[in-house]
Amino acid sequence: MRDVTRVHERALFVSPRIPSELELQARWFAGDFGKHFVSTAGDEIEIFQFGTWNREAGPDFRDAAIRINRSEPVRGCIEIDLLDRSWETHGHATNPAFDSTVLHVFVERSEREFFSRTKSNRNVPQVCINPTTLPQVFNANVPLARPGRCQAPLKDLPEERVFSVLDAAAQFRLRQKANRIRNKIDTHGRDETLFQEIASALGYKENKLPFTLLAQRLPLRLLRENVRDCEALLFGGAGFLHTHDLDVYKKSAREYVRQLWDGWWPHRDELQRFILPANTWRLSSTRPLNHPQRRLAALGILARDWSRLQRASGKNSVAAANDLFRALEHPFWNFHYTLTAAPSAKKMALIGESRIADILANVLFPFWLAHDVAAAASPSTPLWAEYAKLPAQLSNRRLETAATRLFGNDSRRKDFLKTVAHQQGLLQIYEDFCMQDNSDCAQCPFPEQMANWM
Repeated sequence: MRDVTRVHERALFVSPRIPSELELQARWFAGDFGKHFVSTAGDEIEIFQFGTWNREAGPDFRDAAIRINRSEPVRGCIEIDLLDRSWETHGHATNPAFDSTVLHVFVERSEREFFSRTKSNRNVPQVCINPTTLPQVFNANVPLARPGRCQAPLKDLPEERVFSVLDAAAQFRLRQKANRIRNKIDTHGRDETLFQEIASALGYKENKLPFTLLAQRLPLRLLRENVRDCEALLFGGAGFLHTHDLDVYKKSAREYVRQLWDGWWPHRDELQRFILPANTWRLSSTRPLNHPQRRLAALGILARDWSRLQRASGKNSVAAANDLFRALEHPFWNFHYTLTAAPSAKKMALIGESRIADILANVLFPFWLAHDVAAAASPSTPLWAEYAKLPAQLSNRRLETAATRLFGNDSRRKDFLKTVAHQQGLLQIYEDFCMQDNSDCAQCPFPEQMANWM
């Protein structure tokens, strides 16, 4: 009885509430903990920029800037955890996504000392924060980013002037992309360059790297030489044909997978060293319609019928490109999300409108401009006019961050981002000024330039 009997008494004092990790992040970003700290090693840490809140995998805040012992500001990411040992237990030390982390913030110390080191064995400064010093009242509606100093002069500019600023930035960005593609054409040729660029665009941000690697390892020339098996080569090279046991597939998929295997196995030994590792792909954060297997099927169709793409791209026409991508059909992928998923009752487009717009903005228009010397020299050509008319399909977190930094709560904010060109112009300004500034706007030259333009 002595071994199992316990006496429980109510504590005399109620321990302070420790906020959740999400609330800690919000309060940190709101500046509730302040900007000046002392690290666990005794260094003075000053937060110059809290950065932008990362709502995806990786460190909690990106594009932050800190100063250590009054040295020059260092730019990177900030990670916030409840425990100091979470850096190790959460796998940050071996995760390359955390290589750019410049500060690890935590609440509770362990009995033994823990160090925060990156995969390259770089030591990350640590700061311990005390939630008991926080005020009880807190507004959880924290914005993704803070407005910058440039919002004031931009608010006073007429709408036409703001449009002209975004147009100029968009034209510069498009020329930069055209120059990069022109250099790539010199190295790989016209068709291979176009194939690699479209593959990269189909991968979008989550799987841009594996699609690029696949297009490099299985070039268009090889796929065209094996045109009947090009789809099988892509799926095999991607590592998606890891088993030939058809029982793991739904009945509706077995015939299609068998065809892929029949096309892949004669080449498998020869191309074994080119197969992408499974951990190269990011599958968990993609929408079902955007699963890389569906995009890979679209790439296979384009490679198999490359002459159609050549004709469409050769017309320098948005309408011709739209017609081509919208008309892509596949008897299996029109009704399947993945190789193993149950079939959908509703027919699905292989490439959606937002991805078509992305291919036009980031591949075809730069590709056309790379071949049009007159358009590259002057923004008043028909090519520029067509580009300026492209309607924006979707926004993303980077665009929203840039819009918050430049426009704040300006009521015209949505009007400034209705076209692809203006979105691209905004991103260029954000990258050229906000991303290059470590002074939290204090020393950024853009607001003064705005004031002079007024």
